[in-house]
Amino acid sequence: MTIANTVANVLLDIEAVKINTQQPFQYASGIQSPIYCDNRRLISFPSARQTVIQAFIETITTHDITHDTIAGTATAGIPHAAWIADRLNCPMLYVRGSAKAHGNKQQIEGVYHPNQTALVIEDLISTGSSAITAAHALQAQDITVNHCLAIFDYQLPQTQDAFKHASIQCVCLTTLEALLEQAQQRKDITPQDASMVQQWQLNPKDWQP
Repeated sequence: MTIANTVANVLLDIEAVKINTQQPFQYASGIQSPIYCDNRRLISFPSARQTVIQAFIETITTHDITHDTIAGTATAGIPHAAWIADRLNCPMLYVRGSAKAHGNKQQIEGVYHPNQTALVIEDLISTGSSAITAAHALQAQDITVNHCLAIFDYQLPQTQDAFKHASIQCVCLTTLEALLEQAQQRKDITPQDASMVQQWQLNPKDWQP
């Protein structure tokens, strides 16, 4: 089984995927959606999260991704970044959406140096804005960011262009396409629900329940 299918099944096993075509979910970006993938649930399932972290490690190796430090996006990317950094015996950072208004007022937490290369870790990709914001914060400190890794990709039309414009390669362990395929094979969702999600994916801004 491919990494994409394996990870999709893990997310389905822990019931991270919710579909509601009548009362859609709202993402942080403001997008209304009939599907929501809650990867935060992974932290409560040791076997599932171990499978996902192993998939991250294999993906880093397969894509020959070089890095000096692992940078998790706050907050959802932090636990995965920590587990990856531990497995790789590598330094770790985490990046807030904006700088703190108090204390040392930092946006990036951890020890870093100019000319390092950071690998950004995110839990999922919708528009890509949070991962790209984190990358820009790192780049502002003369830290190179070439790659972002995430668990799940909604595969929205504008996302690929956003990462291309930011000159960052985004690699995801699994995708909406793989998730819907596995969910239908398992009979976790109906073909009608899958079709509704696919319609939303084509034009999320104008989709209506």
